[in-house]
Amino acid sequence: MKLVISILFVVLALSVSAQNEIYSRLGEAPIGGGLEMDDYWVWGSSVVKGDDGNYHMFASRWPKYLPFHPGWMIASEIVHAVSDTPEGPYKFKDVALGARGAQFWDGRSCHNPKIVKYNDEYILYYMGSTHPFEDITKDNVGELTLSSKWCIAGRWSKRVGIATSKSPDGPWKRLDAPILDVKPNSFYSFLTSNPSPLIKEDGSVVLLFKGRSYRDDGIKQTDQFIGVATAPSYVGPYTVMGDEPLFSAAKFGEVEDPHLWSDDNGYHMIAKDMTGKINGSHHGGVLAHSNDGIHWELDKNPLAYTRNVKWDNGQTIKQGQLERPFVLIENGKPTHIFFATMDGPGGFGNGTKTWNMVIKLTEME
Repeated sequence: MKLVISILFVVLALSVSAQNEIYSRLGEAPIGGGLEMDDYWVWGSSVVKGDDGNYHMFASRWPKYLPFHPGWMIASEIVHAVSDTPEGPYKFKDVALGARGAQFWDGRSCHNPKIVKYNDEYILYYMGSTHPFEDITKDNVGELTLSSKWCIAGRWSKRVGIATSKSPDGPWKRLDAPILDVKPNSFYSFLTSNPSPLIKEDGSVVLLFKGRSYRDDGIKQTDQFIGVATAPSYVGPYTVMGDEPLFSAAKFGEVEDPHLWSDDNGYHMIAKDMTGKINGSHHGGVLAHSNDGIHWELDKNPLAYTRNVKWDNGQTIKQGQLERPFVLIENGKPTHIFFATMDGPGGFGNGTKTWNMVIKLTEME
């Protein structure tokens, strides 16, 4: 009996030591924290602490009369919400980036925001797209499918861009062209999306992004790749590094929604494992690290989170979807992790509500 107990303690100790800085620090998610909006799907938050001492969240939303997927592709806008604590709840304040006309590269949809501050400037990275067709309304919403003209154009035109402001309250100055366009015969020949920037002390930028290329038949896009671009400043120009992606189904495994930060130990990335190949958890979190932001390798223990969330009412619930991880850094250390989440059994078509949630990271033992 004593031998069995000793073995159990050894196994437990090994398990704890194998956990990483994110997984081992996940606390309880507050019920009612984060951001939820009546009559809207909300998704993908990013948070910055303002000069006013408040926490400013930027998130995607689109009307709930549209299907969650692919409604975001043709009607998302980026909204600004505020809280006096990182956990929230966050209160809607204004629309930061909305529709501005089909003639603009981001005129119909703005999505997947990442907010950063450099000196006295706030820089909002995001994905934009457009289409030249009539609006989708409650009357013709049944025509919106992934194979519809709206989605074909909206997906094909996805690009990465920035908007800038002296205040998180705006006004935001938008560019007439994206900062990261597609390139023929590359892993991002079809689209660029899901930007995750890191601005260094000298103002230069490392930018992770998602790309897709055309399939060999030239009709549809491939699975997703993660690439890296650099720039001498946030205004650019941005140069994609190398001809091969950092992550793909063939290299490490397919991931999505990368988020980038740095500390004294180098660069860190958290992303969603699309298949569970990397960490054994389908749509769980993956951790990777780099010395320069260009060359990456998986952490020794890469599991960052699973879809099982412990809430502060004592329940542990497997979320239908758990995506767009964002790590809040304060005083050089990760303090909170934010997610976009959905109820239901899983699958974008099976949820009834979405919200942006937050988990406080406990102190390191």
